Amino acid sequence: MFTAELINHNIPRLQLQDSVGKALRLINDYRVTHLPVVNENLYLGMISEDDLLDAYDEKSAIEILQEFFVRDSVKDNVHFLMAVNYIGLHETSIVPVINAVNIFIGVITMIDLLKALAPFSGSKESGGIIVLEMERPQFAVSQISRIVEGNDAQILHLNTTVHPDSEILTVTLHLNKTDISGIVAAFERYEYNVIYNFSDEKFEDNTDTNYRHLMNYLDI
Repeated sequence: MFTAELINHNIPRLQLQDSVGKALRLINDYRVTHLPVVNENLYLGMISEDDLLDAYDEKSAIEILQEFFVRDSVKDNVHFLMAVNYIGLHETSIVPVINAVNIFIGVITMIDLLKALAPFSGSKESGGIIVLEMERPQFAVSQISRIVEGNDAQILHLNTTVHPDSEILTVTLHLNKTDISGIVAAFERYEYNVIYNFSDEKFEDNTDTNYRHLMNYLDI
């Protein structure tokens, strides 16, 4: 999915001549952290609520705050994960999208990104989750896949994150199987460090147990 497919046209854009007060009202009305600023249709940057609040006079034009604009943006023909990176980098609730010649297309909101991430991550599929921790040299997708497939399961989604202060990887596996006890045991036999596992089956078992305990209590 490309960024152009997630454009939200409801979020307003600002012009340089708009006042600080107007910008703050719009940010409050639309519950965003930033708003895009354009000159006609050319993207100039984004202004944050914090920088607007620091302005001396609400009647001043936002033109005087140009040095504080966030100039970065994402192109309309890139994968939507680039927009996710933008939010993490700039701590914003919206992502400005432009075309190849810097024409402003619109913004992507954090909510729209979350909606796109849900099916992309396989979160709508039932199954188990296993989280492994390992050093980089130990990470081999082929071996991890063999262990999973050797227990009659498949990987629906695999995600890796790197610890910022070390070379340790956290590998999250979303599997298409709810009974993952055998897979967890297999990883442990291969000396993988399993730091977390969860399955829909475990959740259902716990729910059933808690329900029976409640019924027994009410019978007292």
